[in-house]
Amino acid sequence: MSDILLVALNARYHHTSFALRYLKANLGELEERCQLLELTLEERALDCVEKILQQQPRLIGFSIYIWNTTQSLEIIRMLKKVAPEIPVVVGGPEVSYEWESQEIVAKADYLITHEGEVAFRQLAEDILGGRAPAGKVIAGGQPPIESLRLPYRLYTDHDLQHRVVYVEASRGCPFRCEFCLSSLDKAVRYFPLDELLAELQTLLDRGARQFKFIDRTFNLRLEVSQRLLQFFLDRYTSDLFVHFEMVPDRFPEELRQLVAQFPAGAVQFEIGIQSFDPEVQKAISRRQDMAKLQENLQFLRNQTGVHIHADLIVGLPGESLEQFQRGFDRLVQLNPQEIQVGILKRLRGTPILRHDRDYQMIYADSPPYEVLSTSAMNFQQMMSMKRFARFWEAVANRGRFPRTLPLLLADSPFQNFSEFTQWALPQVRTTREMPHLKLAELLFSYLVDCKQLPLQPTAEAMLADFTEDGKRHPPGFLYARVEIPRELLKPAKNQNDRSLPERQARHLASAKR
Repeated sequence: MSDILLVALNARYHHTSFALRYLKANLGELEERCQLLELTLEERALDCVEKILQQQPRLIGFSIYIWNTTQSLEIIRMLKKVAPEIPVVVGGPEVSYEWESQEIVAKADYLITHEGEVAFRQLAEDILGGRAPAGKVIAGGQPPIESLRLPYRLYTDHDLQHRVVYVEASRGCPFRCEFCLSSLDKAVRYFPLDELLAELQTLLDRGARQFKFIDRTFNLRLEVSQRLLQFFLDRYTSDLFVHFEMVPDRFPEELRQLVAQFPAGAVQFEIGIQSFDPEVQKAISRRQDMAKLQENLQFLRNQTGVHIHADLIVGLPGESLEQFQRGFDRLVQLNPQEIQVGILKRLRGTPILRHDRDYQMIYADSPPYEVLSTSAMNFQQMMSMKRFARFWEAVANRGRFPRTLPLLLADSPFQNFSEFTQWALPQVRTTREMPHLKLAELLFSYLVDCKQLPLQPTAEAMLADFTEDGKRHPPGFLYARVEIPRELLKPAKNQNDRSLPERQARHLASAKR
């Protein structure tokens, strides 16, 4: 039972809601009267409502994002039918802009826009104190960042062992990329670094070993980047894993020297390239030095053990399929461990809307508001790219085919992978769940039967990939096609002697061979 119940629908169980912990940590004297309830998108709305009402709350707050707004609305609809007397508050990025026409805002009793730590506390004090709030819509604004109480003590021991630990050193972004909500920020605001480092030390002492920084521009301020990297380097253990989002063309020598000291796999950089085309970059107000970007990627890949997760976006204003193909092939040549192929989303409030007429930008009306077609890429091409992205995630990014995949990509990665995707599509039940064994059989069959690659070397590459992935015996489709040498039938060794995330561990194992 709790007077205040903060609710979030996470995409998966191993995720945590950073926003809920910030809200609870900044409730002051009301903190002890607040509980967190983290649900997942897989749960039925009826079951979620039952769990909420079991807490007998007097006030319910929901954290709303683009990925959970549909399910959250269904829950709120039901709550307002069976327990209309309980005030419901919504807040978060999805409802901070263009909220006037949103049903979820209409159903809720109160809306807090933008950062809600201070505004939610004031609202809760009014409601629980029997005072009528001033209005339905409350502007959270951007409270002084040094006034916020950090939430890290609210991670439970179970969270630290089994779920993602999110942390942040700053909020905001100085760049104006028009597809991103951070483009609306006027400045980057930094948390007091000594206080943050003390909290990180406490998390380490409690057993946390995997940290995901959500800062948009981790390497923007050199002093902060240096101190954080040095902090983790000084406390390195074999199971440490730290994720940062980096500005791709800013990597001074001081950071290079620090990063190069980390063992392979300990650090992951998410690097948002989005497009290699200068005209497309100009259209979306994205500024980056492409020569520096390429130089930095080559340094990271060739002289450090950093795991690189690089992002490209399909459907940007003016970018055709051919332009995207050139950028994709260029990125493949730079050899990051992962390439995230994302579809452009129309986030509420972002300036990307100004291109709708000139570039004929058509978006889906329902979350996640993905682009359906543009003047440069028609609907059929966009659907083909969505399938391409799902196959790429399953075949390439998960690191399961480090030897077989290069046989497919060869000297025309985009074209060759697209052809494989189109060939394989009729043979999978759904592109959302593609079993490893089925993908392996499809990939092997395509290479041998369609591309006419030599049977024995292709089979040995696939066998090595299975051994690397922890499979003790070759799959049946290999037995049926080739005679497998006895020396290749040895049981797989455990390549991952460190507690890294699964796919990063696979990439690291393949690099050791």
